[in-house]
Amino acid sequence: MSVEHARREQQPLQQPNKQKQVKVKVHKKKQWISTGEKFLYSIATAAVVASSLFLVQFSSSTDALNRDIRSLEQNISSQEAKNENLAYQVKELSNPDRILQIAKENGLDIQNAQVKQAGTIGN
Repeated sequence: MSVEHARREQQPLQQPNKQKQVKVKVHKKKQWISTGEKFLYSIATAAVVASSLFLVQFSSSTDALNRDIRSLEQNISSQEAKNENLAYQVKELSNPDRILQIAKENGLDIQNAQVKQAGTIGN
């Protein structure tokens, strides 16, 4: 009796286990991002990276051009200062009194002559 009793006890236990195995459904795991979305995100990321690189390169070239312009402006302003200095020296050296003084130092005598600047003779 004990063997039959054990068989009876085992049979009901085994049947629900089989039913549970059949009832279990396999859930397919859904992907978080689909393949099409991955493709679109990849293209969008590549576009952002490319535009960022272009922006950095453009900013760099603009900065280099601005530095060149500043250095040229400094060269121009220093050259203008030199030109003004030379123009002032020309006016000082072409002073008629100075010319008369140099002529007297070299032994030249001016008799009843008026000394005029070369620019005013033609006028």
